[in-house]
Amino acid sequence: MSLIHPLIADIPLPERFTYPFCYEPHPLCLLATEEIKHEIERIHPQEGKMFGVLVVKAEQGLGFLAAYSGLLEGRNDWSYFVPPVFDAQQPDGHFKQTEREISAKGGDKQMSQELQTWLFHQYQLLNAKGETKGLVDIWQDYHRSPRIRNKYPLPPGGTGDCCAPKLLQYAYSHRLQPVCMAEFWWGPSPKSEIRHHGQFYPACRGKCKPVLTWMLQGLDVDPNPEEASSPHLQIDVIYEDETLAVINKPSGLLSIPGKTEDYSVATIVKERWPESLPVHRLDMGTSGLMIVAKTKEAYLPLQDQFVKRTVNKRYIALVEGTVKEPKGRITLPLRFDPVNRPRQVVDYQHGKSAVTEYEILGFPQEGKTLIALYPHTGRTHQLRMHCAHPDGLGCPIVGDELYGQKAERLCLHCDKISFTHPVTGERMHFELPLPF
Repeated sequence: MSLIHPLIADIPLPERFTYPFCYEPHPLCLLATEEIKHEIERIHPQEGKMFGVLVVKAEQGLGFLAAYSGLLEGRNDWSYFVPPVFDAQQPDGHFKQTEREISAKGGDKQMSQELQTWLFHQYQLLNAKGETKGLVDIWQDYHRSPRIRNKYPLPPGGTGDCCAPKLLQYAYSHRLQPVCMAEFWWGPSPKSEIRHHGQFYPACRGKCKPVLTWMLQGLDVDPNPEEASSPHLQIDVIYEDETLAVINKPSGLLSIPGKTEDYSVATIVKERWPESLPVHRLDMGTSGLMIVAKTKEAYLPLQDQFVKRTVNKRYIALVEGTVKEPKGRITLPLRFDPVNRPRQVVDYQHGKSAVTEYEILGFPQEGKTLIALYPHTGRTHQLRMHCAHPDGLGCPIVGDELYGQKAERLCLHCDKISFTHPVTGERMHFELPLPF
């Protein structure tokens, strides 16, 4: 069976190749994905898996390649899909023989580390210029920071086995011209992270960002949309005195400067009140009430209230699906996914405690629920994860690109906040209308 599958379509080609870490699937990828789904259904895998499609120009015309991440049902030799960059699964190969030897000894840490290092050196990756570089060199050239190099001298296990490296390696080695690419999840969601059946996802950053930075050299790639300057949104001041201000942050505005964008609540309030500091943060997509300390003297006691959890906040969220229980409590511990930041995963062993109470407010649209959320802890993406994860509500917030599906905006809004004034000792209460 040929691995280049024909693609007959009267669809204009994209001007540039896909930026794989933030993209909308091109119509050609959508068309090819429908073909791949038939093959997946024929195999009928029991596990959830990330699949990828790469549309290419070949001598015979337009076609596409298909891939899966890692192994599929314990195999890496399914005939419809491109092969791995390096096949470590050969029973008589060095990797499997040494693996059996380590197992017979009851495990040998040094031998295991040496075998993993040997395996990494077998990955020789191409780029669009026809150049080849080893995986270890790619990793170390990308991570020039001594701190990261010391902590992660070698790539994480499985680096080079994701869909995108497999697809590009096959295309380059067979002189095929990449046109566009997309990855989608098929099957049940894993227990720790959130993946929805049939939904498209960006390439993972931890493993694939260094690898693809090398492999995409020589291609004309779409610019990173996350680095495009966003419109300079404004804040509304709800309350102000000599000590503090309470503002309404719009969706789409950073709370503090990001890696590529300085404009934020912090920079806006600094211009207005030179000594000011936001006391807490909201995600870029989240709108609503934020407290700003106008002085350093006010900042510390206000932040202390957050630490001691005496600040009361209510968020309103519009979620996908119908939440059945009228109210409840979600206690899913969270931690960063080290290979896919800023995504969070549920980790009952190493995660930090995260507690949210909720209550249903109504059903404003068919298939959607309006809920109130009361966070008792302040973990990154806590409300988004607690809504989206199957062990939470199992209903992602509308517009949540990380854990659900993209929409016009993230439908999450902090509509109520109460705290104690750091000077007068008065209990302050503020409320905002719902913007969606």
